[in-house]
Amino acid sequence: MNIDTDITRNIRIIEFLKSELLTSIASLFHNLLKGSKVNRDAVLDVLSNIILVTYILSKRLGYNHSVIDSKILDKIRIGKLEDHETEKWYGDLSDLSDYLKGQNR
Repeated sequence: MNIDTDITRNIRIIEFLKSELLTSIASLFHNLLKGSKVNRDAVLDVLSNIILVTYILSKRLGYNHSVIDSKILDKIRIGKLEDHETEKWYGDLSDLSDYLKGQNR
């Protein structure tokens, strides 16, 4: 395969993934708008797809999964230092940090 074909394929998949991400976010908003009428599994499916597509897109853009994880941990640390509302009220950032650190052992 020549380099032009490879570059074209990479661009096409990046555009597809961007579209998939936007579609998933729209689906999440639509499901949340329905409120209690929406199936819990439908919301979990959409949320997991957003995370999956984000990881694949980051790889296509040249970033390692571990680099993304590291950036997430950095953002968690900053959020904890800045007393982010979700941390202050629920401890969500600490919970996520513990989970991610447990995954990387």
